Formats: sequence, C-alpha cells, structure tokens
Amino acid sequence: MVISIALVNDYEVVVRGLSSMLRAYQNRVRILELDVNRELSQPVDIVLYDTFAATQGDRAELHALAANPLAAKVAVYSWNIDDALVRAALANGAHGYISKGLPARQLVAALEEIHHGSSKIYAALPGTGAVVAGDWPGREEGLTQREAEVLALITQGLSNTEIADRAHLSVNSVKTYIRSCYRRIGVNSRTNAVLWGIEHGFRPDRMRVTNPEPEPGAG
Repeated sequence: MVISIALVNDYEVVVRGLSSMLRAYQNRVRILELDVNRELSQPVDIVLYDTFAATQGDRAELHALAANPLAAKVAVYSWNIDDALVRAALANGAHGYISKGLPARQLVAALEEIHHGSSKIYAALPGTGAVVAGDWPGREEGLTQREAEVLALITQGLSNTEIADRAHLSVNSVKTYIRSCYRRIGVNSRTNAVLWGIEHGFRPDRMRVTNPEPEPGAG
C-alpha cells in the first residue's frame, strides 16, 4: 500500500529537499503536495510538518493542521526531540514525531508505522552518527541547518528571544549560532545579515506543487 504524503514548511528549498530525499521510495510513499504557506488542497494519509524556521509541535499551527479534515494524520519532523516537546506535540494532535537524524529508509519506515497507528517518537540510535539529509537555504554557502534556521528567523525580523522560543533553543545557543553564521557569510551586523538573507532566499516562500513529478530516471 502506497502512503500519500503532503510536505509542509515555509521554505520551498526545504520541502523540495525532503521530496528529493524520499524519491527513491515512490513504491512506498507518494508525495501529493509540497505546501509552502498554503493550506492543504486534497486529502492525504500523512502531513509531514518540517519545523525548519517554523513553530514547534506544541503550538497552535500544528493543532490547526491536525484538525484539518484533509489530513488523516500529522507527523512532526524536527531536530528538537526532547521529551517534554515531544509529549506536547503528541498532546497537540501529532500522530508521530520523527527525528531529522534518521536516514531516508528509516524515515519511510516511521511514516508507515504512523500510518498504521503507531504514535511515538522515532529517533536515531545512539552512536549512529548524524544524518545530513534534505536541503535548506544557505547550504551551498556552508551554513549548517541550525545556522540557516537562525538566519531565516533573523531575516523574518525576530529578536534573539523570539528565535530561542521559536527554535526551542537557549538564548545563548542562538547567540552562538548567530556568531558562527556571521563568520560563514562574511557579515558583522544584524542589518547586513538580514540583507544577505533577503538576497539569498531566506524569506518565506508562498507556493504549492501538487503531484510533484519525479526527476527523470529517479525511482
């Protein structure tokens, strides 16, 4: 049985990167929509909610998504997997919580388990090493996903405190990511970082791709 999926995030590069990650598993999951700042337009088995530069699973956005009658189930896809946040997301309507540390094959297996009724956290096993999959703005410039996420939120106009709340980080961690991000992109002020972000695709997009076509020869 092929599971229908909608991928949700505010950045086109993020949902397209996730779509590419799943492309080799078209016999098990079919991506019906890539939704960027758009509501679902058709029923799907699972909505995969990527938290990159978005609110976490304990907020109203996820609750609204889980209540959407077009979404049979919702799974959160995030680097933030501490117990309190996972419990809050599940209480908020999520049917599963998937770590971005999983390789593609385990992500697909987790989606299948969620579809069949499992409701739990899917985390990478200790000692398996980090998986750097998918895509994000600034990756080609050497930014890590966390640095890119912080820069995206700076570009959106959030303060350090607001970024810490949104990304589920401490303010000190946010400051550390900002410093390393500035070094990588060669700026020395928040204003210049915002300008760099605007020029390099760090503002949220607004689009939907329905029934994304696989790349030639893929699958």
